[in-house]
Amino acid sequence: MLTNPTLHGRAPSSPSSLLHPLQPNNPTFSFSPSLFSPCAARPSPRSFLPFRPLRFKRWSRVRASADSKPLESVEDDGLSSGPQKHSIKIPVGDRHILVETGHIGRQASASVTVTDGETIVYCSVCLADVPSEPSDFFPMSVNYQERLSAAGRTSGGFFKREGRAKDHEVLICRLIDRPLRPTMPKGFYYETQVLSWVFSYDGLHSPDCLAVTAAGIAVALSEVPNTKTIAGVRIGLIDDKFVVNPTTREMESSELDLIIAGTDSAILMIEGYCNFLPEERLLQAVEIGQAAIRQICHEVETLVKKRGKPKMIEAIKLPPAELYRHVEDISGDELVKALQIRSKIPRRKALSALEDKVLTILTEQGYVFKDESSGAAEGIADVYEDEDEDEVVVPDGEVDEGDVHIKPIPRKPVPLLFSEVDVKLVFKEVTSKFLRKRIVEGGKRSDGRSPLEIRPINSQCGILPRAHGSALFTRGETQSLAVVTLGDKQMAQRIDNLVDTEELKSFYLQYSFPPSCVGEVGRMGAPSRREVGHGMLAERALEPILPSEEDFPYTVRVESTITESNGSSSMASVCGGCLALLDAGVPIKCSVAGIAMGLVLETKEFGGDGTPLILSDISGSEDASGDMDFKVAGDESGITAFQMDIKIGGITLPVMEQALHQARDGRKHVLSEMLKCSPPPAKKLSPYAPLIHVMKVKPEKVNLIIGTGGKKVKSIIEETGVDAIDTQDDGIVKITAKDLSSLEKSKAIIANLTMVPTVGDIYRNCEIKSIAPYGVFVEIAPGREGLCHISELSPNWLAKAEDIFKVGDHIDVKLIEVNEKGQLRLSHRALLPDQNPDQPTGKQQTSSSTKENMPPQEKLINISTRKPLRKNEEPSEESKVDKNLPKKVVAPLMDLTSEQGRLTGKNQAKVNEPYISKDRQKKSGNKASTGMVASKDGAS
Repeated sequence: MLTNPTLHGRAPSSPSSLLHPLQPNNPTFSFSPSLFSPCAARPSPRSFLPFRPLRFKRWSRVRASADSKPLESVEDDGLSSGPQKHSIKIPVGDRHILVETGHIGRQASASVTVTDGETIVYCSVCLADVPSEPSDFFPMSVNYQERLSAAGRTSGGFFKREGRAKDHEVLICRLIDRPLRPTMPKGFYYETQVLSWVFSYDGLHSPDCLAVTAAGIAVALSEVPNTKTIAGVRIGLIDDKFVVNPTTREMESSELDLIIAGTDSAILMIEGYCNFLPEERLLQAVEIGQAAIRQICHEVETLVKKRGKPKMIEAIKLPPAELYRHVEDISGDELVKALQIRSKIPRRKALSALEDKVLTILTEQGYVFKDESSGAAEGIADVYEDEDEDEVVVPDGEVDEGDVHIKPIPRKPVPLLFSEVDVKLVFKEVTSKFLRKRIVEGGKRSDGRSPLEIRPINSQCGILPRAHGSALFTRGETQSLAVVTLGDKQMAQRIDNLVDTEELKSFYLQYSFPPSCVGEVGRMGAPSRREVGHGMLAERALEPILPSEEDFPYTVRVESTITESNGSSSMASVCGGCLALLDAGVPIKCSVAGIAMGLVLETKEFGGDGTPLILSDISGSEDASGDMDFKVAGDESGITAFQMDIKIGGITLPVMEQALHQARDGRKHVLSEMLKCSPPPAKKLSPYAPLIHVMKVKPEKVNLIIGTGGKKVKSIIEETGVDAIDTQDDGIVKITAKDLSSLEKSKAIIANLTMVPTVGDIYRNCEIKSIAPYGVFVEIAPGREGLCHISELSPNWLAKAEDIFKVGDHIDVKLIEVNEKGQLRLSHRALLPDQNPDQPTGKQQTSSSTKENMPPQEKLINISTRKPLRKNEEPSEESKVDKNLPKKVVAPLMDLTSEQGRLTGKNQAKVNEPYISKDRQKKSGNKASTGMVASKDGAS
């Protein structure tokens, strides 16, 4: 027992108290060696409750890991002498990465900095002082943060310090966690925390795969008893060559983005995205990545031998070996029957009831051996035998010394009790064992399918009438409701992190997994890491099939809500999202589907021949009890996204190759079933979707649309009722409207604002907007005014313009001058009838040299805007334009002109064509195309 008062109160001031309270030579401290011996029986977790002082907990962990090292050197090791940095260079691809340890974070169990170029990632590993309660998972947490100061930036929000993890950081946390977890031993319950920061970023060398390698090295150097060292690399495909850890500039032209993590002998995790890459090329990339990882792991092993800490092997506590046999004896027949139930919820309830029964017997009632004569039972019964149960028999009332007889009675079997946690852990493992045996030996899965069989598929489109696009995809007991929303640039997602340089994201998929989808009650809140990861996987799977922004200028949002789940919900999101895009009228390049593959690696112990068994379209129980979860998305010819998680020590390339080929066959089947969708996708824009029209103007004309402080563009929006007008520096103008009429109004105003007037152009029936002492301002087009000087209003002398005209009058004017500032000078006098034909004025002489001599205003003028007709060709009705409107006479105000600068009445916007298609522009030849403003010199 502990007798040192320093453990429970203030230490006495005697010299002996200056010694460490837990040092062996401290006379005030004594303990029972058997209590802390590694070979001693593990006490119940509750037995640690009385020993809560912090120092004792810290000491118990240190003693278990370094029993032979003096205790005083453990706390002061490396601190009193100052930092002792140890570094190595590891070749990766065409360069080296620098690994340093011993100079930063020396109080952690292990810490390293890994440098690639000028990108520096720091990673630390720490352990709790006492073990947590046993559980069925390893208590490890991973956090990754990109300090914006690493790139010389601060946060763009109100709070300038980094807050909660962004989606990008959450994805990298998952990349670190997934390969580390399979290397952790069962029975190690010390909570482990892996922290990773980006301290420097040069914009060229990505920190994500560097963080995976840094975490693997830090864990290898720490006291955590991991089985293997892991590392991670990125593989790109640039100019048909695979590149290890390419730079961000090289990745811009890469057809593949693959992050692979593993050990020197096996693959633990892969995640990647590509543009319909064949399976054979993907396997080549994995093979190159595995070779690079092997080289890193070999170099790290030499570092671990020099600087690694002793592993806490003694801290591993496993359930009693005999408990496995007891659980099988109790649950055997009932467990087999429960696993044969095909529906998920009834099967789960049956397994839960059976688990409760096993717990009651082994933790409350106590387990009694079926074979009561076994030696083990007798040995345990002898220990607990009650002496009071012996009866002394005295024959005939006489008592003689030495005549005492013991009456033999049958001994009662003593029940065995086990901890609740151990029973739950063992029951889970036994259930997994029975499930594997049923699949391998019986050839049947829980729902009765064969290993290659895919669950029944049903899909429907257009089930939400007001949504822009919707689809309900059901595969077995997994169901995804996918909804597509279309919008303009304002709906785009903003990006704020170190790696991504784009400010806006025009396509994104958001995945949600409510507890109701598995028939449970749970907490609703912010998206979990799992939801973020699954959503990104489905998003990257659909991204290659989307049209370019020029062909489809919409922001696209896909929401996937999992309404039922029994495995592979992320791949159901891919299928449902593809159908919803079609239903929304998005012109996707092709259809894609996704499927999840499972694995039973060691088949020999379950009645097989030892060959790994690949399972197509795994369910939830097969995911939890199997060895692999391999998700693959794409079409019949190639892959767009893939993700693999391993729950064992890793798999080899031949197993992965078999899984990829089997996944291709599964995708073909799913795609064929998606074609049977009823009702089918609408494949056209919803009437509730916004209309987006794209125009091209000269870049220098953009400011005319915006106006001073945005006043002009705001006035256009208010006047026409459109939703938004987005302008870009390159002259692209996007108009978003809910109806076609408002869209046409805004198009006309912008076209008139940005037109290039030519001296000699004549404008009829134009309104006088204001009157000044020196003339009147006339609106020749919506939003475009010019000055008609008082000397150009009448052939006779005028003292004041108000004498003849007032605001609101309509007059005909002619453009006679455009000054350097772009201001227009108009003349009304030049269009008036010649009062003295024999002596024309100077202005009248100027008008005779214009493009066109105008007839009297009273006459109705029909002017054809087509090219001269060929011989025997009759003019069409649509080529004639009535010019009684206040428009320019020389050429009508249309949005578009052809390359030759001619206008045609066919250039008006088509009702059923809300956006521009470049293909249609090319096919139209010399005809004008909707949404472009052009002149002889180019865009105007």
